[in-house]
Amino acid sequence: MTQELTSTDPARPAARSGEAPGWWRDAVIYQVYVRSFADSDGDGIGDLRGARSRLPYLKDLGVDAVWLTPFYASPQADGGYDVADYRAVDPLFGTLRDAAEFVRAAHDLGLRVIVDIVPNHTSDRHPWFRDPDLARERYVFRPGKGPGGELPPNDWESVFGGPAWTRTERGDWYLHLFAPEQPDLDWDNPDVAAEFDSVLRFWLDLGVDGFRIDVAHGMVKAPGLPDIGHGAQAKLIGSQVLPFFDQDGVHAIHRSWRRLLDSYDGDRIGVAEAWAPSPERLALYVRPDELHQAFNFPFLTASWDAAALREVIDASLAATASVGAPTTWVLSNHDVVRHPTRLGGPRRGRAATLLMLALPGSAYLYQGEELGLPEVTDLPDEVRQDPAFLRSRRTHTTGDNVPRADEDPADLSGQEGRRDGCRVPIPWSGDRPPYGFGPGGSWLPQPPSWRRLSVQAQTGDPASTLELYRAALSLRRRLPGLGDGSLTWVPAPPGVLAFARPGMLCTLNTLGHDVEIPVPGEPLLASVTPVTRDGLTLLPGDGCVWWAI
Repeated sequence: MTQELTSTDPARPAARSGEAPGWWRDAVIYQVYVRSFADSDGDGIGDLRGARSRLPYLKDLGVDAVWLTPFYASPQADGGYDVADYRAVDPLFGTLRDAAEFVRAAHDLGLRVIVDIVPNHTSDRHPWFRDPDLARERYVFRPGKGPGGELPPNDWESVFGGPAWTRTERGDWYLHLFAPEQPDLDWDNPDVAAEFDSVLRFWLDLGVDGFRIDVAHGMVKAPGLPDIGHGAQAKLIGSQVLPFFDQDGVHAIHRSWRRLLDSYDGDRIGVAEAWAPSPERLALYVRPDELHQAFNFPFLTASWDAAALREVIDASLAATASVGAPTTWVLSNHDVVRHPTRLGGPRRGRAATLLMLALPGSAYLYQGEELGLPEVTDLPDEVRQDPAFLRSRRTHTTGDNVPRADEDPADLSGQEGRRDGCRVPIPWSGDRPPYGFGPGGSWLPQPPSWRRLSVQAQTGDPASTLELYRAALSLRRRLPGLGDGSLTWVPAPPGVLAFARPGMLCTLNTLGHDVEIPVPGEPLLASVTPVTRDGLTLLPGDGCVWWAI
């Protein structure tokens, strides 16, 4: 049953001195994976009260906004991305009052709040799907092929592996691009659009500052649902337009939502989780009458190579500039292998962070990356909960989630049963699990080595990754124009990137050895301290330095 709460819209955070409208254009937004952030009641699962208690930490870290992953009523077949009631909080995470109090507490600290919305599919426990007649009106049902309809309607595959169709007792089939417990909605039905307008208004009235739109590229399917004629379809996502992803019809939905967002005060925003085959197609999601931001997955998936990084940065900036939108940058999230592991170690992870935070636009941080947390690669199979793993039992591993020696870490996207490794609850304090996560245990086991990576262990240590993030975010806020401004490339040796921003120069060495360059200025911040002598600097291998100019 939908929960009810009478509340007034909490005041929006005040703009920073001299800040123009459009706070989101250069915001640093911190993703809270609710079940793994902080647990208030000792059940081993993070919740809204626990997250609220840690808001001062996020304020001190220096972020501008918090993005909460789904906390709605859900059977939790896919970590809450299978929603049974969009207007209710799952008891695992608290109550609707807890959600309202989280928003109010965040606003009191000057932090904005973005929540997930999941419009491509619902849970199979949603009231619509449990009503056979409503289900066939509001979800994608089709008759099967073959003499008795015993074959799926087409060859589409689930992102989580296996067919994207499940047959019902009536003999027809329903579409689920993800788990069978996540049936796809039929956005050709006006009742679906009307319901989501109502859901968005519900949370906007409660005071949220915007929405991260899950599978923003997926709500519209090609007419006739044509076959793709290709196996391993999950690997095609983001490389081409598919009959079920990045169809042009999704833009009408986003334009409608932009009008709805604009009808509220306080710069409420929409953020697209959209996989598109080119920066130009991704930019369509952030045209002036559509959404405000779109995740920049080409940057996330770029290899550790100066030429490759420059290419994706240039393409990203050019595409968003063509529509007047800011570029967003992201290195990690709850669906991919954490970037220190993916890029080849903590040294590269720290350097990549300074590169990202020096680029024009907005940046997204995933909880725990400020601690330098690596991917947990040795989780026992019996504790893993990723539906992709549970469904297919297929991984690119030796059997214990450890990559084979011949695997490229950059290929470990996390979409093939690996996502539990980046979702392990983060360490706050103490020498043993659950490291201050809560008064009980944690829903996934934490490594013993994390006692050295906790917030408590790193606070005050100038060499720690946490203090590097704090310093970078403080400088980003203080240096005029560092967020949403211009970028000028500067000549640099092979393997090195160098670009100027207002008041600073960023140099990144992607090579595994030091490179000698002329001293560009006074160092402001470095992932690894450079050595300077006789007018020359040894730029550390796999290191990034910010210089005052």
